Amino acid sequence: MCGIAGCIGGQDTQTVNRMLDALPHRGPNDRGLHIFENGVFGHTRLSIVDVTHGHQPILANGGASGIICNGEIYNFAELKNDLTPRYHFTTNSDTEVILHLYREEGPECVKKLNGMFAFAIFDGANVMLARDPIGIKPLYYSYDKDRIYFTSELGAMTLAGVDEVHEFPAGHYYTPRNGLVRYYRVPEVRDDGIADVEEAGELIRRTFIKAVKDRLLSDPDVPVGSFCSGGLDSSLVAAIAAENIPRLHTFAVGMRDAKGELSDDLKAGRIAADHIGATHHELIFSEDDYYEALPLVIRKLETYDPALVRCAVPCYFTCQLAADYVTVVLTGEGADELFAGYHYMKHFPPEKLNAEARRCTASVHNINLQRADRMGMLFSLELRVPFFDVAMVDLAMKIAPELKIREHNGARVEKWILRKAFENTGYLPEEILWRYKVQYTQGAGCESLGARMAEKQLRDADVERIRARHPHAHINSKEAAYYFQIFRQFHPQDSILSSIGIWTGFDFAEERQPVQGTVDGDLNHHPMQNQQN
Repeated sequence: MCGIAGCIGGQDTQTVNRMLDALPHRGPNDRGLHIFENGVFGHTRLSIVDVTHGHQPILANGGASGIICNGEIYNFAELKNDLTPRYHFTTNSDTEVILHLYREEGPECVKKLNGMFAFAIFDGANVMLARDPIGIKPLYYSYDKDRIYFTSELGAMTLAGVDEVHEFPAGHYYTPRNGLVRYYRVPEVRDDGIADVEEAGELIRRTFIKAVKDRLLSDPDVPVGSFCSGGLDSSLVAAIAAENIPRLHTFAVGMRDAKGELSDDLKAGRIAADHIGATHHELIFSEDDYYEALPLVIRKLETYDPALVRCAVPCYFTCQLAADYVTVVLTGEGADELFAGYHYMKHFPPEKLNAEARRCTASVHNINLQRADRMGMLFSLELRVPFFDVAMVDLAMKIAPELKIREHNGARVEKWILRKAFENTGYLPEEILWRYKVQYTQGAGCESLGARMAEKQLRDADVERIRARHPHAHINSKEAAYYFQIFRQFHPQDSILSSIGIWTGFDFAEERQPVQGTVDGDLNHHPMQNQQN
């Protein structure tokens, strides 16, 4: 993974360099800057593929064209084979494939990319920005007079000295001529969804196994691992990966309780890892470790939303552990959104369940994917999310809701069809395959630590005072107020906070229904929207 930053409409190298200075964790191996006629592109690089010849910006056409990209394109070899007869490649990088594909097909090239990405291209006087369909990779932008500034993280964006920051929407590309163009949307829910258990199970197995394998690198010198908390999602990803990577490195974290007992995820992770023959690693953290990490987590997470902060802390420790052994790690993010894995969804009538799953999937770039990206990049670790393969998303929207939540052994079970699809396949033991869902924080044993500290640090009157001083901030609890105070130390601009209040406008704890937001958002008045589009 990488960090990108740039300016379109002026050669402001000083500002772009300041933004790059804030992104060394996203790219510790290399840094590049290129000035062209209408702007400046900058890049910090974490070398995954093509370690010696993947310096960015990558230039072509005698320097008249160039690209910077944060991401991975999983079908780049196939695309490169098609393009090679017509274009000269100077690297083995998947990023160069995007550049030549753009030269051949223009902005619509994004429709052929299978991967996660945020990139910027210049080609003569033309420029383009784009973000992957689901929003796995982050991208923010702002205006200053006639210039557009863009970068990978909010903290870097504030160094541009702007008053307002916008999130570049997922599944869109931008050109000055056409403004924002949507090239992907989460598919509409089908009324005639797949209701046959055998058919659905076969499609899920085939599609998901391919999605995991697509995210494994063939280069044996690149170490790849997997989270393995012992829950269904990460354990299933790890099991499929272990078929292709002998002694796969797996990772789990948690605490000990007052009696010295290990948390549930540590126990279950051992069972899953032993079953798949993994080389398993654990990190046991204490309350002091948790509170010591909390300010850094909030700073790098770039939000103060309690649900995200709570889950980000064990994610922080897992990434810290994994970074000692691998460069790339697979995670189970996405299964809950696609297959109705949140407990609150059990209260939805069947006819509304898939619509809620669709809404969650379209919103996840501001929620769990933001957590995964920020915590992984903090340790220069690339996280890959096979459940959010576009083919998996498309398939999940076609599956009838009565297959997603269904009775098993006398209880209504979430993600029923996903479990059923891998039953009797040998991938996981039954106790893991049908393990009852617990929150990330609950499984790690730290679910109440933040709330307890907030009670110690703040009175009710303190919370009301914080709300009154910052009416644009989304503060709905004492815990949120406590995190907001920490967040405020690192991101003091009120205008930026207003934007964050929008981004974190989902009260999205794993046990609660989101309280606002739409699937597609309102782009009618989006700052980049061109009236021609």
